[in-house]
Amino acid sequence: MTASVAALYRYPVKGLSPERLGRVAVTPGEGLPGDRALALALADTEFDAAAPRHLPKTRFLVLLRHERLAGLKTRLETDGGTRRLVIRNRDGQLLLDRPIDDAAGRQAIADFFAGCFPDYCAAGVPRLVEAPGHMFSDVPAKVVSLINPASVAALGAEVGAALDLLRFRGNVHLDGVAPWAEFGWIGAELTIGDVRLRVTQRIRRCAATDVDPDTGARDQKLPAALMARFGHGDLGVYAEVLSAGSLTEGDQVTLG
Repeated sequence: MTASVAALYRYPVKGLSPERLGRVAVTPGEGLPGDRALALALADTEFDAAAPRHLPKTRFLVLLRHERLAGLKTRLETDGGTRRLVIRNRDGQLLLDRPIDDAAGRQAIADFFAGCFPDYCAAGVPRLVEAPGHMFSDVPAKVVSLINPASVAALGAEVGAALDLLRFRGNVHLDGVAPWAEFGWIGAELTIGDVRLRVTQRIRRCAATDVDPDTGARDQKLPAALMARFGHGDLGVYAEVLSAGSLTEGDQVTLG
């Protein structure tokens, strides 16, 4: 196998925009630093930052149910040690720029989402939540998600569309892998650059992938297409980090 890292992404706030990374340091047993570190909890979601636990994605604002989130272009910025959530619309117009480390800033962010999406927030104003070391992953384990563009292209050919890889919200995009070959890696170890990982499971896809990540339009039915054309609902795999090191765009990927 001659494979390499085509792109690296993390999603600082669950359900919101990705941040592309050229290089990122990782540690055993953790996901990418800062990936899914924050989330917008629905008003009726019980989340204790002092004792965080894994909760289903449906307890948060996410594309699965709240597709118009994709129409926002968000970025978590750090300026002089102050973290700020910056939100723009598709045309680049600034909609919000508030700090997240004080109560007033978080309240302004919560009010913004409640005001923009009242139908998503029928139970009340959402809350921007986080907890040290906690990751709002779709699965209980802290993992890195690997996406094979060739598998995405194979699915796109079946549905007659060029599918944006960002529909699948993966951390690592891999070039040079045959379509669906990644499903044969379950239980195997990979080396990416100087980092060892173990592939743990396939990623079961939900209706979040139906959403165009640029427009917010729900314009596909990809889980159904996967099942109809390929006999499964999966795309991509999860991997756990086994050794400390750095992942870098262009790194070679070795199986075994």
